[in-house]
Amino acid sequence: MNDSINKVWVVSADMGYGHQRAVYPLRDIAEGGIITVGSSEAVSKAEQKLWKRLLNAYEFFSRAKGIPVIGPPFFSMLDSLMRIPSFYPMRNLSSSTFQVNLLESLIEKGLGKGMLEKISTKNLPVITSFYASAIAADKKGFNKVYCIICDADINRVWVAKDPWESRVEYFAPCGKVAQRLRAYGVPDERIHLTGFPLPLELLGDEDLSVLKKDLAQRLFYLDPKGKFWTRHGMNVEYFLGKENCVFRNDRKLTITYAVGGAGAQKEIGEKIAKSLKDKLRANEIKLILVAGIRKEVNDFFESVKNEIIPDGNSIQIIYSESLHGYFDLFNKALHDTDILWTKPSELSFYSALGIPIIMSPIIGSQEKFNRKWLREIQAAMKQETPDYTDQWLYDLLNRGTLAESAWDGFLKARKLGTFKIKQVLVKGYLDKETHPVLR
Repeated sequence: MNDSINKVWVVSADMGYGHQRAVYPLRDIAEGGIITVGSSEAVSKAEQKLWKRLLNAYEFFSRAKGIPVIGPPFFSMLDSLMRIPSFYPMRNLSSSTFQVNLLESLIEKGLGKGMLEKISTKNLPVITSFYASAIAADKKGFNKVYCIICDADINRVWVAKDPWESRVEYFAPCGKVAQRLRAYGVPDERIHLTGFPLPLELLGDEDLSVLKKDLAQRLFYLDPKGKFWTRHGMNVEYFLGKENCVFRNDRKLTITYAVGGAGAQKEIGEKIAKSLKDKLRANEIKLILVAGIRKEVNDFFESVKNEIIPDGNSIQIIYSESLHGYFDLFNKALHDTDILWTKPSELSFYSALGIPIIMSPIIGSQEKFNRKWLREIQAAMKQETPDYTDQWLYDLLNRGTLAESAWDGFLKARKLGTFKIKQVLVKGYLDKETHPVLR
């Protein structure tokens, strides 16, 4: 399909990992590379100052909950600004809000100006994972503007003040988002239920050739007592291919713990490592600690590793000075990751790869809804006390519970988002898919 796709402007934002992870699988069609709103190459000095204030506020917001005494009430006050209304009763929510009006004001003051100047040099479609960029481009008069939704539910700010006049088209990661967009006034013809764009290197092709091989092996590691395979073995062989369901047994059970873009919750990684230290020292399991691009988190994880197993390789740390370097390392590690432990961020949609998710505490209203979505599709579970990981985690493994979660995520979450987005770019619409897995 790539050969028939012309280049498009691909735009993200320097606001945590979510917006940038969403567009990274589309880098092959990005005109001049991915544009990151808020970075120095995409903004004037005045706009960069505005973005820096917003980013500092975002990162402080992400860490505020952990500040003793004053943290929780201050966090609640900030979180109320991005609160997502309850889904039921279903109702018309298209009226403007304070957040929508604030965004309009920021755009008028120059938010997104550098991005608009750059994409004005060529008349190409615009794909962005950040609502402000989509709305700014639409207000500027661009004909084809697409917005990738990064969560399982969204605030009204993702949609223009007058949605019936906007031309922004949305790529929805799940059905709940499509319903929410309709409630905000977006017509059906501008909503494409594609799924979240996942890395092509973890999918293979549209038949999911690489994913099927990885998942088949993962299910063996997640089911040491064979309870899951006894119940679901025939189904697994049917959907993944019998040839993939031969246990290679060439590695150790692998747990990946990932912090978010603001570096919050790194202490949980330390507690996991200390609880599993005997198994790590005996080389029975592998723990991957994901620091992302945060040097202070990398240094913290290095100190944890040096305390537990300084000369061994059963603890691996993923860190890069560049965002794309981090994404490449992380995606490579996911091939052999059996359990992904993280807060329910945009990585919630990686449950579609058949990786069970253990959820650390939420940060922000949107993660509350991601958590709810993961529970609805039975692809994740809330973490128990990290200090006792060596106990409760192995109970889940021995019961086959984590294998069940992996399988549920694979069957119920949409996997072909990257392909579906490109299909819309070529055809203008989505082909109807009836296969229960290939969607």
